[in-house]
Amino acid sequence: FFAEVGFGGQTRELARRLGITQPLLYRYFPTKQDLVERVYEEVYVRRWEPRWTRLIADRARPLRARLNEFYAEYGASVLTREWMRIYMFAALAGAAINQRYTALIERALLAPVCAELRAEAGLPSPDEVPLDDAEIELAWAMHSAIFYYYVRKQIYAARVVPDAAAVVAQTVDAMLDGTPAVLRRVVVAAARDR
Repeated sequence: FFAEVGFGGQTRELARRLGITQPLLYRYFPTKQDLVERVYEEVYVRRWEPRWTRLIADRARPLRARLNEFYAEYGASVLTREWMRIYMFAALAGAAINQRYTALIERALLAPVCAELRAEAGLPSPDEVPLDDAEIELAWAMHSAIFYYYVRKQIYAARVVPDAAAVVAQTVDAMLDGTPAVLRRVVVAAARDR
């Protein structure tokens, strides 16, 4: 329902589509915000696999392989048409769930990716030199490129390369091959400014 009409959709219409009365809907969700919170829990939080953070940090495997595996699973599990539409509608409505999900992505994905990028480049760990906002932006660049591939595919119904794994691999390659020099400058500047 929310993927079709956004969070501005009326609970009366939702109840009708569910084949229940509006009072019954309010029995389980006393307010519309309670319903939105449940959607957030089901659509956003439950789709995030905690093991993905461990996968990113598993240095027994090359970072390139870890990122490709993560984005293959994340794309299939999270970046679906329904998820993307709800995410976009929530953003346009100014719903706080997008900000909470963005915080989850930064904490559970991007910060660990930054730590792994540093390890690959032989740079100090975040414990030694805290992560800089510029590093998080580098990780966002990769994540956003992959995310936008799915926006074009799922929201715009645009022509995209049909092999998502190839797009992910190309994006990860560009990130890993181009990042070390930029990352060195960012970390050195952050260490100097401490």
